[in-house]
Amino acid sequence: MEIWLNPACSKCRSAVEILDEEGARYTVRKYLEDPPNADELRGVLARLGLEPWDITRTQEPDAKELGLGEWERTDAARERWIAALAAHPRLIQRPIITADDGSALVGRSEEAVRDAMARTGGEQTS
Repeated sequence: MEIWLNPACSKCRSAVEILDEEGARYTVRKYLEDPPNADELRGVLARLGLEPWDITRTQEPDAKELGLGEWERTDAARERWIAALAAHPRLIQRPIITADDGSALVGRSEEAVRDAMARTGGEQTS
């Protein structure tokens, strides 16, 4: 299991706290320091079953500067959104947890974090 997080984000810190309390095995990706490229974003979107606009923080200053509110949300515009997320990782919703079963979730609630752990088989650290 991997968690994409921003350490300054309270939802990310809460997710890590839950994972740690449960002894879950996971790796951390500080995605602002190690931004995902377009291929990685396509992969995580497929695992999430979402479109790029579904994981975009549209209230961020970068989003407003880019005018994302006006962008089409269509298959034709999909790559434009992915390119924006790759170039401006602050726009990516957080935390994203990739589970070992091949799925992924946006772990903004305790329920979502626990769901990710269940999808990983509940493996714990020894």
